[in-house]
Amino acid sequence: MNAISLRNLDISYGDTLVVEGLSLNIAEGECFGLVGESGSGKSTVLRAITGLAPDWEGEISLFGKARGKRIDRTFAALCQMVFQDPYGSLHPRQTVDATLSEPLTIHGIGGADKRVPEMMDACGLDPKFRFRLPHQLSGGQRQRVAIARALMLKPKILLLDEPTSALDVSVQAEILNLLKRLRREQGLTYILVTHDLPVVSFLCDRLAVMRQGRIVEVATVDALKTNTMTDPYSRELVEKSTTRLSA
Repeated sequence: MNAISLRNLDISYGDTLVVEGLSLNIAEGECFGLVGESGSGKSTVLRAITGLAPDWEGEISLFGKARGKRIDRTFAALCQMVFQDPYGSLHPRQTVDATLSEPLTIHGIGGADKRVPEMMDACGLDPKFRFRLPHQLSGGQRQRVAIARALMLKPKILLLDEPTSALDVSVQAEILNLLKRLRREQGLTYILVTHDLPVVSFLCDRLAVMRQGRIVEVATVDALKTNTMTDPYSRELVEKSTTRLSA
């Protein structure tokens, strides 16, 4: 079953068409990468799926159910987003406990006293961090909080917008291993937006290469690793990557 289906998706900001004619099917349990240079429209696709970019035409469906253009609580429970900046995505005056409890409160779900420590443990956060503020945490710890917050409603889909690009290299590896484990343990479907091809190689099953708002190629990660992608622009991106692709 497809977890995400996008059909002839056009997304605009004002009079500017940012994404044009995008169609994708992403299977349940798959990790799918969106890659391309800055300004290619990758993050805009995620924003349209979540409802943060409502000026779109076409069709967006999650598990066979078409979504409208407004932010919808039903879809929020099904699909959550992890943003790039772990410093900017958390409220500076909310403790970890308040941050993780808030989604439950908004959706009228009880049991925060049990769910918060469970999710902290699943995301590798020491219990002592529960009542700390974001400025008392490292960048990696903040991103773990952001991931835990995204998982509080038990969604089936996570949209990952450059989730490791603001972190040190050693911390990046920890977060990527965490995401891989959570996907396996919780049966999650991911869309990962990144410009970092080794990250795609490590985490994803397939990828789409975007250029100027359009998909130029959909390929397997094996094609990325072996540099056998067919589109000239895709091959150019691989050649520009200065970091050896991880196995």
